[in-house]
Amino acid sequence: MTTLPLTGYRIGVTAARKVEEQIVLLERRGAQCVWAPALSTNPNHVDDESLRAATADVLSVPVDLFLATTGVGMKAWFAAAEADGTLDALLEHLGRAEILARGPKSVGALRRRGLRELWSPESEEFDDVLEHLRGRDLSGKRIVVQEHGQSLSMVAHALRRRGADVLTVTVYRVERAEDPGPMFHLVDEIAERTVHAVTFTSAPAVAALMEAAASTGRREDVVGAFQADVLASCVGPVTAAAFEMWGVPSVYPDRSRLAAMVKQLEVELPSRAEGLTLVVGGRTVLLHGEVLLVDGVEVKLSPAPLAVLHALVVNPGHVVARRDLLAALPSGTAGSEHAVEMAVARLRAAVGTRMIQTVVKRGYRLAVTP
Repeated sequence: MTTLPLTGYRIGVTAARKVEEQIVLLERRGAQCVWAPALSTNPNHVDDESLRAATADVLSVPVDLFLATTGVGMKAWFAAAEADGTLDALLEHLGRAEILARGPKSVGALRRRGLRELWSPESEEFDDVLEHLRGRDLSGKRIVVQEHGQSLSMVAHALRRRGADVLTVTVYRVERAEDPGPMFHLVDEIAERTVHAVTFTSAPAVAALMEAAASTGRREDVVGAFQADVLASCVGPVTAAAFEMWGVPSVYPDRSRLAAMVKQLEVELPSRAEGLTLVVGGRTVLLHGEVLLVDGVEVKLSPAPLAVLHALVVNPGHVVARRDLLAALPSGTAGSEHAVEMAVARLRAAVGTRMIQTVVKRGYRLAVTP
């Protein structure tokens, strides 16, 4: 049987948008997904009246510089203007300005409406847009900034300090998920390290997770898990930057795309688990938490034999005493060496008798091949 690259891995998914696509991509590769939307499943909460007023402000004075930050935001703004009958005027007005776009999605939204950006950073980071403006004289310049679901008031303030007249256009606000239950559950899974990775497709999703962790008193546990055992997988550098303030390492692909993020997981997760791959009794054993693969085939184990296997894997090839195996058994298991013998018998029945060796009067060991 062919082993899928993510077989045996449990992956938390925090996305609200395009979640079906992401889960399909992961499950086709063998992963088990734990979905916990960090944000509202309807993230484009547009305040029509406020947006209409902001559009009127933009049209009232010539614009020197326009900063587009998201494709979703630009599409929503243009759609709202079209409904209000102001789209043609808005496109003509912005078309006279110098346009900078944060990334390819905002570029695509602009070009579909006939607007062309003058410059866009390869990094897709808004900080690089601001760096592009460093050293330029912005005194008296009228700058319009399209916000990306979170306030860019600090950016506006920094530009105003350089003499610019700045107007921020709030197209939509990102809101937390309507039901926080799944997110609280994912926090527990991360803290207890029962997931191998968690995916993030936006910076607000990172903030929502850390907020949920703080509200349940588990933020330190979550940070510790991410620092040691659980992989924080981000779609791009903007999302990854949201983890920096917590000291959490994260990975992201070269291209900020969903498929690229999933492809990266195929490489990152198995490489982190290399120490759990053993050749035992002539068979390849791969252990991911509670999931066991023998020669690429998943083998289901009940808690007691699984606990014995974990104890043996910690010291592959070395004898583990019965009393130590007894201590490793789940609570509620009968407290005698007979319970160990029963657990070993079940383990052998599941994986084969040649993999577990009995050392008379001492205990058991894995028949590891050097």
